[in-house]
Amino acid sequence: MKIAIDCRMIGSGGIGSYITALLPFFTENHQCILFGNPENLEKFKNDKTEIVECSVKTFSLKELFAFPKFFSRKINECDIYYTPYCNIPSGIKIPVYSTIHDVVFLDVPGLASKTGCIIRKLFYQYAVLRSKLIFTVSEFSKQRIISNLHCKKNIVVTYNAVPDWFYSSQSQNIQIEKENSILFVGNIKKHKGLSVLVDAFIAAKKQGFSAQLKIVGNSENFRTADESIFQKIQTAPENSIVFTGRISDEELKILYRTTKCLIQPSFYEGFGMPPMEAMSLGTKAIISDIPVFKEIYDKFPVIYFKTGDSEDLCKKLLSIDSEKLQNVFFPEIYSFEKTFNIINENIKNF
Repeated sequence: MKIAIDCRMIGSGGIGSYITALLPFFTENHQCILFGNPENLEKFKNDKTEIVECSVKTFSLKELFAFPKFFSRKINECDIYYTPYCNIPSGIKIPVYSTIHDVVFLDVPGLASKTGCIIRKLFYQYAVLRSKLIFTVSEFSKQRIISNLHCKKNIVVTYNAVPDWFYSSQSQNIQIEKENSILFVGNIKKHKGLSVLVDAFIAAKKQGFSAQLKIVGNSENFRTADESIFQKIQTAPENSIVFTGRISDEELKILYRTTKCLIQPSFYEGFGMPPMEAMSLGTKAIISDIPVFKEIYDKFPVIYFKTGDSEDLCKKLLSIDSEKLQNVFFPEIYSFEKTFNIINENIKNF
């Protein structure tokens, strides 16, 4: 089978990490044409793989209405087209398969303008219309796709996973002591719940909590719909809340291993990877009790707090001890090999 794969989002957040983890399985088992930045794709090249440079922006008018014919011709030489998200270029005539990770912009008010939400819904609807079959990363996301998009297409759940490279760390065999810090890893959107965490952290500080809060990212680029968040941070004791700045994957893994606890205060997720990453490296996770976290993490040693309740989160912060969590090993269902096998069986048999 010859598969055209959209790889343009490699290097840009969770979707990029997702397709990066799947590509070794695709390229090992199929003849592939990979579209994206050649520098990002060189490591996947083999005698069955062709790399095609494509800089057309995802979710652009050019992609949707004027995708260059050169690219569409290359795609149509293949048997199927796979995209790791809901953006599907024009001019594709072969069967399309897509992964829709979540529909957060349709479920959470205020993440985008009214016009922005309408545009995003059109992209989701177009993906549903064009896809022979849709994959998603949790039962929760599956139900939200059905509800928001009135989707009658077959939707197959393929859980997310910690990629193999995450375990092959330069520091993996080095004894690293836990520091007196807690960690937030998330993007800039309001539904990640950082405001709740800051409120809980400041309240805990007033009760003698000594740990520092580390936020992965650059403060100057940390835009959020919650404009009061920086005012809140300024009321915290000096240097008790710090931004790490842009860091490498290796530096992030060291942070996971050295912090006392990861805090994931999300109001909404399609899956939510940081708790899995933290626990796999021996770090505890305090997470909100949203439905998808109950689906994914209920059988693992997480600590839940009431979603949006900073007082309850404050209590959980004050109860953290310094005892190291044993590295948690997740079952096969949470592996990219299993994810690929499910995708592979469905695209072969559908």
